[in-house]
Amino acid sequence: MRSSMFEYMSIFVQVVEQGGFAKAADVLHLHRPAVTKAIQHLEDDLGTKLLNRTTRKVTLTEEGDAFYQRTKVLLGDVDDIMASFSPTRPPRGKLRINAPLSLAHSIIVPALSDFQSRYPDIEIVLTSTDRKIDLLAEGIDCMIRIGELQDSSLISRRLGEVKMVTCASADYLAIRGIPQTPDDLAQHQALNFFSERHRDALEWSFINEGKTVSIIPASRMSVDNSDILLTGCLSGLGIIHGVHAVLAPYLESGQLVEVLGDYAGEAKPVSVLYPDRRHLAPRVRVFIDWLCALFNEQKPRLQGLLQSE
Repeated sequence: MRSSMFEYMSIFVQVVEQGGFAKAADVLHLHRPAVTKAIQHLEDDLGTKLLNRTTRKVTLTEEGDAFYQRTKVLLGDVDDIMASFSPTRPPRGKLRINAPLSLAHSIIVPALSDFQSRYPDIEIVLTSTDRKIDLLAEGIDCMIRIGELQDSSLISRRLGEVKMVTCASADYLAIRGIPQTPDDLAQHQALNFFSERHRDALEWSFINEGKTVSIIPASRMSVDNSDILLTGCLSGLGIIHGVHAVLAPYLESGQLVEVLGDYAGEAKPVSVLYPDRRHLAPRVRVFIDWLCALFNEQKPRLQGLLQSE
C-alpha cells in the first residue's frame, strides 16, 4: 500500500462526512483540486466508483458506503496506535462502555459531563443492561459489574463496594405488615432479581452479629431488569433487595420504606473489566482512572455512610 493511501482515505472520509468536496477542503485546509485528485486516485487504485457526484451534492455508491464504514474503523485503529505511543497526544476516539442500569442511572451518567469536559475528543457510546455480555464479541472496551466476578479471561479492577438495602412501598407494608427478621420474609411477597447467566434468583445476604445469612425469598415474580424491579416495588408488588445509592431518593421521599434495618445487607463489590491487552488504548485507560476516582469520591454515598452518620 502506498503511503499516500492513508491520506486519500482520510480525505475521502471528510468528503463523506462534510457532504461535499468544498467543505472537506475547508476542514482539511486544502485546495479543492487537491481533494478532487485524491478521490480520483483512490477510485483508480481500488478500481471502483466510491462517490456519485452532481452539481449540488455528493452521495455514496454501494461500494463507497462499504468502503467508508471499514475505512472509519481502520483510521480509528491507526489513531489508537499512534496515541498509544504518543503520551503527549490527548486521548481521542470512540469509547464503548457497558454498565448495569442501576449504576448508569445513579452514578455514571450524572458525572459524565466532568469526563467529557476533560476529554472532549472522546466520543462515548454507553450501553446499559443487566444481562451478561460477551465483551469481545460485542466490541465493548470496558464494562462495570456488581458482585463477585467469575470470568478470569478479563482483567478486573475493583472500584469499591455498594451497600444493599431491603425495602418496600408504604402501601405494601400497610397491608402485609413489616418483617422483623429475614425469616419473616417467608410470609411476604418478594420481588427477586435473576441472572440471565443462571436464570436463578440472586441471594439476599444479611449480616447479624457478625454472621452472614443468605436466602432467596419465595416470590411470585422475578425480573432481570433493575428498572422494572424498582417500578414493581413502587407499585406495591413486594419487597426488594437493591443498591442503597439507587434507592436512597425513594427512601428519603417516603415512597419506599426500609425494612430489616437491624440486619445490614452485605455490601457487594463493584469492578470494571476490560480485555487482557498489553497496550490499553489511552481513551480506555483515562476512563478507567476517572471511574476509580469517581467511585472513591462517591464512597460515602455508595456505602450509605451519609445516612447513618
